[in-house]
Amino acid sequence: MERFVQFSIFLVNKPGVLTQILRELAKAKVNITNIAMMDSMEHGVLRMVVDDPVAARPVLAKLNIPMAETDVLAVTLANRPGAAADLCERLADAHINISYVYCTGGVAGGKTVVVLKVPDIKKAIKVLEGAKSTRRDMKIKLRRPVAANNRR
Repeated sequence: MERFVQFSIFLVNKPGVLTQILRELAKAKVNITNIAMMDSMEHGVLRMVVDDPVAARPVLAKLNIPMAETDVLAVTLANRPGAAADLCERLADAHINISYVYCTGGVAGGKTVVVLKVPDIKKAIKVLEGAKSTRRDMKIKLRRPVAANNRR
């Protein structure tokens, strides 16, 4: 089990800004695998996981928009009532806080992907790997990491 990179991009809340980011990533053939947008009156935070963080970095840097990179965890769950509650309960029982979470809708095969920001990914993985042996509908799935010298 390994962690993967999420980009948090801080946007001015006005028409066209999100489009510009998404269009530039598309031109570079960078696919977004998970995305969430939160807003306030004047600013928003776009959180996204892409299939190629190394290719995304120069694209995002060229846009000169404030951003940060964070390691996050992706968990594939059965798309059923209570699956997310089971996941959160496992982490809570191990005293692991969830800073934020977002997910895909149900996808083919009845699965959903939950992206979690936790303070200790290694501990969370260990806890959730233990859950795999007792919960058949909880599969841990992490993206391949970028080589350490290319990550930041």
